[in-house]
Amino acid sequence: MTDPFPAGDVPEGVSASADVSIEELQLSLRNHGMHLEGLRYDVTPAGMHYLLIHFDVPEGDDATWLLTVDGLVDTAMALSMADLRSRPRVTVQVTMECAGNGRARLTPRPISQPWLTEAIGTAEWTGTPLRPILEEAGVQDDAVELVFTGADRGIQGDVEQDYQRSLAISDAMRQEVLLVYEMNGAPLPPQHGFPLRLVVPGWYGMTSVKWLTGITAVAEPFEGFQQTAYRFRQRPEDEGEPVTRMRPRSLMIPPGIPDFLTRRRFVDAGTVELRGRAWSGTGPIERVEVSADAGASWADARLGRPASPYAWTPWTFTWDASPGQYELSPRATDAGGNTQPLEQPWNLHGFANNSVQRVPVEVRAR
Repeated sequence: MTDPFPAGDVPEGVSASADVSIEELQLSLRNHGMHLEGLRYDVTPAGMHYLLIHFDVPEGDDATWLLTVDGLVDTAMALSMADLRSRPRVTVQVTMECAGNGRARLTPRPISQPWLTEAIGTAEWTGTPLRPILEEAGVQDDAVELVFTGADRGIQGDVEQDYQRSLAISDAMRQEVLLVYEMNGAPLPPQHGFPLRLVVPGWYGMTSVKWLTGITAVAEPFEGFQQTAYRFRQRPEDEGEPVTRMRPRSLMIPPGIPDFLTRRRFVDAGTVELRGRAWSGTGPIERVEVSADAGASWADARLGRPASPYAWTPWTFTWDASPGQYELSPRATDAGGNTQPLEQPWNLHGFANNSVQRVPVEVRAR
C-alpha cells in the first residue's frame, strides 16, 4: 500500500506509529471482535458477536420504553414494547460488520477502535418490519430521510450528541429493515441495544442504531456527526462518499494450533480441511478462492448455502499441506463482480478495509 503522506504531512486523527495508544487500548477493552474460530457457527453466540459501543450502555426498561415516530408524518406515534411485540414477528439471520473492520492494518493508521479483521458476527434477529409502521404513520411526500435516534449520549468531535443516523426513505422502506427486540432467541443483551434496536441488513453496522428511541421524518439530508463522519475521505476537508453497504469479504478459521502471542499457526503435513465464511452487502457471494502462496495463485473453494439472503456463505477448501512456511488467504467475489483487493486503498478513517486475510502457517512434517 502506497503511503498517502510521503512528505510526512500526516493529518490530525492519523498516527504514523504502529503503537496503539492508551486511549485506543481503552476502546478495545470496551469493544471486542469475534473469535475467528467462531466462524464455525452458522449463528454467532451473542457473547462472541462483535461489539462496538460509541458512548455508554444506556439503562433500558422494557416496561416504560417508548419509540416515537414524528416529524413529517400524517400521524405521530408513540409505540411501547408491548405495541411492537403485538405486530407481525419476523426472525432472520443477518451478518453485520463494523465499517472500521481492518483499520488497524492501514499505514499510516487511523486513530480509533483498532480493529484487525474480527469485527463481524451473524445473529438471528427477531422483531417487526419497519415499513408497515412508516405506512401507518404516513410519511409525507416532502420528507427525504428518516433520522434514527439512540439513547446513548456522549461527546465526539467536540459535539455533544445522541447517537443518530439517517436513511433515505426508499432505503428505510425496504422489507428487510427491522425493529428488533430479540437476538438469538432471547431479549437483546444490554450491550446489543436492549430493549430495541434497528437492523439494516447489508449495511455496515453503524447504520443499525441501538437503544432506539425515535424516528423522525425530515425534509433535508441529515448532517449530524455520526452521519457525516462515515464518509470515504483522503483528507479532513474532503466531502467524500458515504459509507453504506458492506464490501465483499471472506475469513477463514485459522487452521491447526496457535502460538500464544503471535497467533501464528502450526499444522501437521497432510490433508487439511480449511473452512470459512464470506459475505457482501452488494450481492450474493458467487465465488471464494484460496491461496497458499501469498496471493501468487488461487484455487476455488466449495460454497455452501447461506441461511438467508443477508447471512454469510460457508465455504470449504481441501489443502494438501507439505512441510514449509505458507501464507493462506481466502478471497471473495460477489454477484456484482466485486472482489476483495490484495492491498487496501487508504482512507482517512480506515473504513471498509476488505483486503484479503493473511494467515501465516508453518506446516510440520509428521
